[in-house]
Amino acid sequence: MSKRIAIVEDDDGIRENYADALRQQGFSVQTYACKESAMSAFELALPHLAILDIGLHDQFDGGFELCQWLRNKSSILPIIFLTARDSDADQISGLRLGANDFVSKTMSFDNLSARIHATLNYLSRLTQPKQADQAFVRGNLQVNLDRLTLHWQDQLVKTTITEFWMVHALAKNPGHVKSKQQLMDDAKIVVDDNTVTAHIKRIRKKFMAVDPSFNCIDTVYGMGYRWHEHVA
Repeated sequence: MSKRIAIVEDDDGIRENYADALRQQGFSVQTYACKESAMSAFELALPHLAILDIGLHDQFDGGFELCQWLRNKSSILPIIFLTARDSDADQISGLRLGANDFVSKTMSFDNLSARIHATLNYLSRLTQPKQADQAFVRGNLQVNLDRLTLHWQDQLVKTTITEFWMVHALAKNPGHVKSKQQLMDDAKIVVDDNTVTAHIKRIRKKFMAVDPSFNCIDTVYGMGYRWHEHVA
């Protein structure tokens, strides 16, 4: 569904020129010549983005008043001022009232279009539901792939990145034996066998600092290591 953009501008020619250009970009555009007509429409449904002039007919600050009214109705509605009044004082006033951007009419349409797309894209990212972290659980172990963290019995086990990937490789397929070479590949390291053994010893020690009865990493002599979920 195309985004709905509202333009509130008292100059008929300027208003329709911008509206036509935005429609060519695929937007649905609603146009209003005064604050009152815009407010009546916005009471029924807010647009996805509002473009406001400051002076509206005989209302010198009509756009400012409309901006404040809109911001009271929605804290996230994107509002862009498009105006010939581009003094520092006007820009500061507009931004303090809650506008997201302030564009001078002397700027090109391409500039305005880029700002519209950037504002809508930012809002889209802001309002997207947060995705749950990639994670899996093996008994008392919680592995979070986004944060690269390990928890045992809900307590953080502080590991290095190499240690994290080794535990991940073992716990991902409990009961399966991982050779030292496979652990090196999963951890993206190149070391000798003795160094892998040392990593495993440190991993066990860190888990046992949290839970002295920890014994979920078995040594399979001559083959490698495996994860099991027995705690006793």
